[in-house]
Amino acid sequence: MQNFLQQIDSSSIQGSFSNTLSNLVEQLTPNLPHTSFVTDLAFIMIIGAVVTLAFFKIRQPLVIGYLFAGMLLGPISPLWSGIFSDVQPDSGTQSVGILSDITALHLFSEIGVILLLFAIGLEFPFAKIKSIGRAAVGVGTVGLLSTLGVLFYTATALGLNFMDSLFIAAALSISSTAVIVKILEEMGKIKKESSLFVLAILIVEDVIAVILISSLQSIALVGTVSIESIVVVVLVAIGLIAGTFTIGIRVIPPLIDRVAAAEHREILLLSVLGVCFGYSLLANVVGLSVAIGAFLAGVIIAESKSSEVSKLLASPIKDMFVAIFFISVGALMDVSQIGDYIWVAIVLIAVATGMKFGGNMLGNFIFRQKRGKSLRSAFTLAAPRGEFSIVIVKTGIDIGAVSAFLFPLVGIIAIISTFISPFLVRASDKAVSSLQEKDV
Repeated sequence: MQNFLQQIDSSSIQGSFSNTLSNLVEQLTPNLPHTSFVTDLAFIMIIGAVVTLAFFKIRQPLVIGYLFAGMLLGPISPLWSGIFSDVQPDSGTQSVGILSDITALHLFSEIGVILLLFAIGLEFPFAKIKSIGRAAVGVGTVGLLSTLGVLFYTATALGLNFMDSLFIAAALSISSTAVIVKILEEMGKIKKESSLFVLAILIVEDVIAVILISSLQSIALVGTVSIESIVVVVLVAIGLIAGTFTIGIRVIPPLIDRVAAAEHREILLLSVLGVCFGYSLLANVVGLSVAIGAFLAGVIIAESKSSEVSKLLASPIKDMFVAIFFISVGALMDVSQIGDYIWVAIVLIAVATGMKFGGNMLGNFIFRQKRGKSLRSAFTLAAPRGEFSIVIVKTGIDIGAVSAFLFPLVGIIAIISTFISPFLVRASDKAVSSLQEKDV
């Protein structure tokens, strides 16, 4: 009996599992066509819903739940690795863990990136961007660029090649807006003066991040840092942004409002998504990332009188595709090799957190901010890395510019840094209280 069990290899188990699942689906819906993509999407949605519900119950950011759900579906999951470890994918198919074909999921994840940046743009109408003070722009820029520079040299010293160091430094120099806003809301600090200052800095970082994505893509295609290519990218980006804030902002919002006046939600939704993907196409045509086009489209729609309705209509679609994006990213994270880079991850977390704190304190000092406000903003911005970090590394992976291990590396860093963040926010309270006692 023992010999018989030993003869059963993983391929037969996989075949039996797949046949059983296929037969069950066929019996339930005999008249519908069935593809591996439908099966994969079912797994993603079901496991994603269960895992993110659990993370919601323990009050953790949903983005971490998405990544964890993806890891459960991926190649190193304890649920599937023992079954599928010896199974080779068929030629022409890309399989990851229990997911049999992820080609279509890559497409949906790209849509997720566009809708994510579009949703961020919706939160920042032009009036809000104009209201950002010089201090927020200065502190955000100093904190981000100083962190990027030190992280680049740190990654190079740790043995990473040029492009890997550049992309990981850019990814880890940007704080997570989603994570920070959630933490501040849960702690009841979102309306404090220091929190509003943090949100202004995050707006600045998000805008820089969108430009960084386009710049990194151009650098990756050239292969080296070319001053000419960077200048061209910056000039084209400035031209697109200037055109958006002069022409686009006067033409598109009134058109959206006229569509909204018809009180037909389906037409309004199609119009809003048309602006989103149309602007992404425009950015792509002029040589920029689709991300910056999606972000600017969101800023334009935010200027319309029907922006809140547009946001509500687009939100469910955005949530769905963003969830698929982060879950598919988690599934692609082959953390089986993370043991080889665990010390790299620890060093990068320490340097990224320390430099973001130090860089923001330096910016606050240069722009003469109050000590208490400076400490709170620096502590809050120090740790969390999230959506933009993953998007930047995924961009590098997609164009073949960076090594595949950066995916699990940035995923682990995002998870650990997010768990650290609430403790740093509480530490800022203690530091400010201690400072006030000394002043007395």
